[in-house]
Amino acid sequence: MNKGSTVTVEPLHTRYIPRPSDLAIGYIEGCTNNIWFVELGAPFNAILPMSLGPGKVEFGGTRSVMDIGEAILCRVQEVEETHSSVVTMKGMGLRKIRSGVIEEIDPHLLGRLIGKGGNSLRQLKEDTDCRIIVADNGRMWIDGDLDGILKVRRRLNSLTDESRIIPVGGGH
Repeated sequence: MNKGSTVTVEPLHTRYIPRPSDLAIGYIEGCTNNIWFVELGAPFNAILPMSLGPGKVEFGGTRSVMDIGEAILCRVQEVEETHSSVVTMKGMGLRKIRSGVIEEIDPHLLGRLIGKGGNSLRQLKEDTDCRIIVADNGRMWIDGDLDGILKVRRRLNSLTDESRIIPVGGGH
């Protein structure tokens, strides 16, 4: 974008970098007797220790509680200097995702989706009658009827398309 003598450049694609207290939607990628490995769309997987997982889990019972490929709503608890992170499922609303769909947009587009004061997101929820949770890692959980989910998906696609349009003209 060009405003007078200021040129603003927006990336076409960004990677998610975890920060403590971020809300994230992740996928279980593996597990040991007492740890789940969670893919957050970041350069490194996060770990979810059994002690921070959902409910009581017996040692060795991680896979029976959450298996590979399942989606979870979690919070980043800490980020190491090596950029690996620890996530937790202890907290309000943090859980395994059992319904709806998960969509993904580049993290740098989250501001456009949410809008000033959350108005765009609130309007989208009202227009589609869907439950929508937007996570800091660019993933969102959408739950509702098929028509509503498809409306949300179309809005996300148009948002992504708009971000890739390069304005023509207007001072160089």
